[in-house]
Amino acid sequence: MINSPFTTWEGDDVHGRRPVLTSVWVLLDDLFPRPPDAPRHVIVTGLDLTGKVQGRLHGRFPSVDGNWLGVVNYEISYADGRREKLHLVDQLLPFSVLREPK
Repeated sequence: MINSPFTTWEGDDVHGRRPVLTSVWVLLDDLFPRPPDAPRHVIVTGLDLTGKVQGRLHGRFPSVDGNWLGVVNYEISYADGRREKLHLVDQLLPFSVLREPK
């Protein structure tokens, strides 16, 4: 697990420490933009990189130019509707693709 300087921890050394997880939305359309003129070839077993998915933010890092990156765990569904998902752990995502749930 990536331990950022801004990770908040709960628990103790006796019972174990774990990072505090903050619920966020990951905007997949913004994270994986598709050029409007790009040809489309549908692969039904591919990943669905559209919409938004729930994520769990547990750290952050500043970039050299002042933008923030969140350390996020999230899942992406397959386009064919199967139950299993691709689990992504400790992903550095720009805060511009993250939203607080309302």
